[in-house]
Amino acid sequence: MLNQCILIMGISGSGKTTTGKLLANKIGGDFLDADDLHPRCNIQKIKNGYSLTDQDRAPWLEEIISAITNHHRQQILVIACSALKKSYREKMGRQNYTLVFLDGSKTQISERLASRENHFMPQTLLKSQFNDLEKPSTALNISISDTPDEIVRIIIRELGIFDVQRN
Repeated sequence: MLNQCILIMGISGSGKTTTGKLLANKIGGDFLDADDLHPRCNIQKIKNGYSLTDQDRAPWLEEIISAITNHHRQQILVIACSALKKSYREKMGRQNYTLVFLDGSKTQISERLASRENHFMPQTLLKSQFNDLEKPSTALNISISDTPDEIVRIIIRELGIFDVQRN
C-alpha cells in the first residue's frame, strides 16, 4: 500500500533532490528537500568539513517528522532525505512513508559530487556518509546508473502511483 508520503533516501549526491522534484512534478505531488530543514549550525558544520552527529541531526529529524505528520493534502508528499541510518527511518515513523533507496557506488557518487556546484556538502565527507549508511531491507531499491527520468518511471510503475492517484 502506498502512503501519502514517499521518502527518497540515499547518500549525498545520489540524486535524491533531482529525482524527488521530477517525481513530484510528474504525479502532481508536493516536494520537500529535507536539506532545507537543517538548522544553520548543521549546514555550517558540514561546510567546514565535519560530519553531523546523531545529536546534531535530532532537531532536523523532528522537522521532517513534523512535515510528514502534518501533510494532510490530497497530493502525495515527496521528500528527498538522506535517512542513512535505520534508527532515523524508524524515528520518522517507518509506517508513515513509502521508502525509495537510490543506491550507488562510491565511484559513481564521488564523480557526481566532484561535478556538483553550490552545495554545502563537500566531497571529503563522502566516506562518513558511506560509513553511516545502513541500507534498508524494505525499500524500493533503485540503481543510480539509470537516468533521473528512468528512475522516476520505475518508481511510478513499481509503486503504482497513478492507480492510487486516480482513486
